[in-house]
Amino acid sequence: MQKDLLKLLDLTKEDIIKILNVADQMKYNQKHGLTHNYLQGKTLAMIFEKNSTRTRVSFETGMFQLGGHALFLSGKESQIGRGEPIEDTARVLSRYCDGIMIRTFGQDEVETLAKYASIPVINGLTDFAHPCQVLADLMTIREHKARLEGLKMCFIGDGNNMANSLIVGGLKCGMDVSVACPEGYDPDRKVLDFAKTVTGSKFQLCRTPEEAAVDADVMITDVWASMGQEGEKAAREKAFAGFQVNDALMSLAHEGCMVQHCLPAHRGEEITAEVFEAHADEIFDEAENRLHAQKAVMFLLMGGEHA
Repeated sequence: MQKDLLKLLDLTKEDIIKILNVADQMKYNQKHGLTHNYLQGKTLAMIFEKNSTRTRVSFETGMFQLGGHALFLSGKESQIGRGEPIEDTARVLSRYCDGIMIRTFGQDEVETLAKYASIPVINGLTDFAHPCQVLADLMTIREHKARLEGLKMCFIGDGNNMANSLIVGGLKCGMDVSVACPEGYDPDRKVLDFAKTVTGSKFQLCRTPEEAAVDADVMITDVWASMGQEGEKAAREKAFAGFQVNDALMSLAHEGCMVQHCLPAHRGEEITAEVFEAHADEIFDEAENRLHAQKAVMFLLMGGEHA
């Protein structure tokens, strides 16, 4: 494993599978009342420059369940929000804490934090990548389908952090990946270049949801306008018209195709209420698995001799 979790591009297939295996064990332990205080006495600094529900609650709960403690640091209330260089924050927090989780805008900020920190740094979300969410997605897919290799994953929507991380994670785990985005909303060029280097798995970038959805085993979508893009809402509604996971689209997928959504969901936009409710168990398994996947990451990065 790397010292940090900054993006899935940094991990090998073996790294990803190791995290998923540990996450499965963490989930089993919790469900069977088995305690695992592997991070007893350790502290995670959580920096939030973007608001959150699932990220904050799952990391804070996960640290508690592992015997450690999490500190919430709002970007507005910390010295980062007053202009302190990120490299200085990294060196200060390294003297106090055992790990840092950051949820922010620029990937460069996370990379700089990790460069100057002497403790593990975990990317809780940037505009480029959402590795923790996609680890939870892969965990959920494997739970429901009993494998990853050979399945087809389809993503409908914006070529955003979710699309970037799903492409990388899916292809590295031996899945075929198809993505449908309107013109001008493609995934990051670094990710598309990576996809060209992959052998044994197929990647498609499509302009219609219908083309991407054919024979899918997993259908995934996300909101049309992510946090920080609220001013683009009208333009995005026009661009993404038709890029909706609905019954007609699901009929093109394999029978038993599952649905994933990182939440929050805008019913009637990127997904219909009918499809969402029909697959709600899968979607909320995915949400729950953020807890277990992140506990696995924290254990492997911060667990010392236990890991």
